[in-house]
Amino acid sequence: MATLEELRAQLDQIDDQITDLYQKRMDVCEQVGEYKVKAGRKVYDSQREKAKLADVASKVTGEFNKKGIQQLYEQLMSMSRKLQYRQLVEAGALGRLPFIQVDSLDAENARVVFQGTEGAYSQAAMQQYFGENVNSFHVRTFREAMEAIEEGSADYAVLPIENSTAGPVNEMYDLLDEFENFIVAETILPIVHTLAGLPGAKLEDIRTVYSKTEALMQTSRFLDDHSNWQKISVVNTAIAAKKVLEDQELTQAAVCSAYAAQVHGLSVLADKINDEPENFTRFIVVTNQKIFLKNASKISIRFEVPHTSGSLYGILSHFIYNDLNMTKIESRPVEGKSWEYCFFVDFEGNLEDPAVKNAIRGLREEARNLKILGNY
Repeated sequence: MATLEELRAQLDQIDDQITDLYQKRMDVCEQVGEYKVKAGRKVYDSQREKAKLADVASKVTGEFNKKGIQQLYEQLMSMSRKLQYRQLVEAGALGRLPFIQVDSLDAENARVVFQGTEGAYSQAAMQQYFGENVNSFHVRTFREAMEAIEEGSADYAVLPIENSTAGPVNEMYDLLDEFENFIVAETILPIVHTLAGLPGAKLEDIRTVYSKTEALMQTSRFLDDHSNWQKISVVNTAIAAKKVLEDQELTQAAVCSAYAAQVHGLSVLADKINDEPENFTRFIVVTNQKIFLKNASKISIRFEVPHTSGSLYGILSHFIYNDLNMTKIESRPVEGKSWEYCFFVDFEGNLEDPAVKNAIRGLREEARNLKILGNY
């Protein structure tokens, strides 16, 4: 029986042969790519790849080896496609992306919409990005904000998309999918909740607390210490503050920001009542124009994949191969297709970067319904 060292020596010899054959295969793949560039042929041929996988599986014995050889060839063909995508991009065959690069946003002359009412966190985020003198108005729902920029009554909308403790705002992902509006910037706002009531009210007077569901969750430890309080969910924190003011009941309070309390003339009964002191919400700035800032460094996309084993892995490999750092992935159900999902991915890069162009070329051919949501 051979020793371990002898067996490893045999493997080294085989690996040298595999390495040599891999190089020869990629040289031929490069010639295939040159042909496709000249002939205008698509890189990805799913039918040929399926036939190839079936063929190589038929040439080995045992289920373990059949599955293994198929996985190996899936990787080989994936590398071949990536090489050919790069050749197409270098030949200028990416296709013109319908996004225009701009040096800056026209914030001075912009009209901006936010969801909620005066004192909302969205208003604070808007002022953080556009300044306190921004020309703005507010609407009741996220959908109305998206409609406002789609129809042109506003140039930009400032909308929450993710909270560090409550997670993603799923409705925003659905609206980004539905509307032809695009992300051009983002701003991150610290979320500091207070308990606010009418002037003269005291903690022992409170019986009912109003706020947005997420805000009630984010302050549950403080609220649970007052088990006799009834907690009622409303659309957002600023509307909760407004309701307390309008009802003029000393027994009512709102979980809201100190800014909302000030806007609506309420007194802060308890400050910094968050369960998690590090609480932030990421807001996106959305417009109906396909533009991106010259110094943009993050890209958001949406796509679907075939409902087959390994399909998502194959798509994500385009980020790995092109050394693109993926910072976030979310899934949402595809409307009208039970148990099928679309994916929202954020990754670092600029639409002018060669690596980004390579990845997008591959994603266009291999993913379904790819949509670039913005570069910001």
